Order: sequence, then C-alpha cells, then structure tokens
Amino acid sequence: MKCSHCMVEFHDKIYKTHIAWCESYTGWYVLACRCPSCQKFIIHLQEDEKRPFMVFPSGHSRPPVQSEVPPGLAQDYTEACQVLPISPKASAALARRALQYVLRDKGYKGRDLNAEIDLLLNNEATPSAIRTSVDAIRNFGNFSAHPVTDQTTLQVIDVEDHEAEWCLDILYDLFDHFYVKPAAAAQRKAVLDLKLKAAGKLPSK
Repeated sequence: MKCSHCMVEFHDKIYKTHIAWCESYTGWYVLACRCPSCQKFIIHLQEDEKRPFMVFPSGHSRPPVQSEVPPGLAQDYTEACQVLPISPKASAALARRALQYVLRDKGYKGRDLNAEIDLLLNNEATPSAIRTSVDAIRNFGNFSAHPVTDQTTLQVIDVEDHEAEWCLDILYDLFDHFYVKPAAAAQRKAVLDLKLKAAGKLPSK
C-alpha cells in the first residue's frame, strides 16, 4: 500500500479491532497501520466485510496540483483525489473527465474519449511512456465498452482501487507533459531572449 502521508510504498501488518455492534448486529472495526517511513498512522473504519474507508488522514494524500494546470482541471483532479478513499469509481469518473479536458485542450477532439485517446496514441511526438499509460486507461473496468462523451463523461464504471489511483498517476504525468514542462521551457526562452536583446542580438527561435 502507499502511505497517505508521505506517499512511500510499504507493506505492514494491519491491526483490526472490533469496536461496536449496531442494533442490526452489524459489526464495526478499526483498521490501523503505521508507516515505517514517516511513522504516522493510517486508520480505516470497516462495517462487517464491506470496503474499509479511511478516516485518518482525511482524504488521500497526493502531490499538489502544479500551478501551471488550468483551475477547472486542477479542481477536478483535486476532487478525484479527495473521493478516492470513499469511492474509487467516483474518483475514476472525475479522472476520466479531467483526461478528456486535457486531450481536447491540446487539440485531440473526437466523437468520444476513446477516439480522442486514439488520436493521442497516433501522435508519435508524444513520449511512448505517456502513450502507454493513457492507453491503459481503456482497460480499466471494461472502459472501452462505455464510450465517454460530453453527456456521459461522469459515467460511473466499476474499477479496482489500484486502477482508480493509477488514473490519477497518469493524469499527473499528463499535467507535467502538457502544462508544466512547456511553461518551464517558455520561461527559460524568455530569460535567454532578454539576455540576447541586452547584447543587441536577435531572439532565439
């Protein structure tokens, strides 16, 4: 599992403690473990054998959205991170909508998200690691059988917990590729052009 505090992967024993019975004879349990890296606790509540949900820390810790990412897109990503511990399916739906936003913002517009992913994959200028990761999203929860259009962007599809988290990892990589690195390159060029201008030279191409 990944620590929700320091984001370091670790394997540790989870301690499960019964805390209460409800009138319906439903059992409630606390599941706790301690990250060996940062020494902080991660605590979940569980009702009988249902999926545990995290109560501490509140929300899933992930790297903050880079400042270069458009505000609306950053909000979708942040909300997808926040609901991940409660509903991986809802998190994946928000992540797919954010993915479609990125693709369309960068000119990959098709009849649905599946077609837009194809347009990205056919662009050999996109790094192979990015193309491989984005292509993987179509295999999450039989995604390819559920065309995601403007009307069905937030369609909820069954996904595994690790698939929902992987969607967020892929999104973060796309942010870096499409927004962060171009902004950094533009800033370096601007600094260089100022130096060239000061020296009486033409700006860089």
